[in-house]
Amino acid sequence: MAVIHHTTLKPTKLELLASWLPSRPWYRGTGEPELVNAGGFRLDDPRGEVGIEFMVVTDTSGTHPSAYLIPLAYRGAPLDGAEHALVGTMEHGVLGRRWVYDGCHDPVLVDQLVALVEGRAEAQDQNTSDVPDREVTRSRVGDGPTLAAATTTATDHRTGTELRAQDGTTLLLHRALSPAPGETPVRPPDATGHVAGSWRLPDGTRARGLFAVLRPGPGSD
Repeated sequence: MAVIHHTTLKPTKLELLASWLPSRPWYRGTGEPELVNAGGFRLDDPRGEVGIEFMVVTDTSGTHPSAYLIPLAYRGAPLDGAEHALVGTMEHGVLGRRWVYDGCHDPVLVDQLVALVEGRAEAQDQNTSDVPDREVTRSRVGDGPTLAAATTTATDHRTGTELRAQDGTTLLLHRALSPAPGETPVRPPDATGHVAGSWRLPDGTRARGLFAVLRPGPGSD
């Protein structure tokens, strides 16, 4: 299990994200965001080399606050070929310099996200070591093809990031989050899997919605 270090970060995660978010096509704001941490969860890298965190941040700069799902991969050295996905670097009080990437472009994070959808990995508490996060739920229906990071491309669009395999199987991450009607996320009828979770609203209440949806490629059963 990953060990959570409670230590200093320079710059902080929110400071890094505040300068990076406006460059994303799914960012709903019009200027510099004012971010607060609204929740999230972690996944474990089986090799213990990459930190994997799914942060939910809320931008309170506008009239209507917007929540975003930010998958982050923390590495102790640069990831070859991923310069375009670098969010920034930070100094960790225990681990030293860390390279922080948009996790949709990191093969370790993608593989573990797929493992979560399939039930082979378990979401972990964002702030406490070796504690599962029971608020994160997942499903997978059938035995059809899924995704492998080595053959997956990540494409941003206006509402999220699409991870697409060569056979057309896709895992869509909802980056701009919306609460589910009735607060109970429902897997879309054309989907074969999903991940759902919750986050804090500015008034202190909690919302719940879909984080990711898996859809089969053309011709899949």
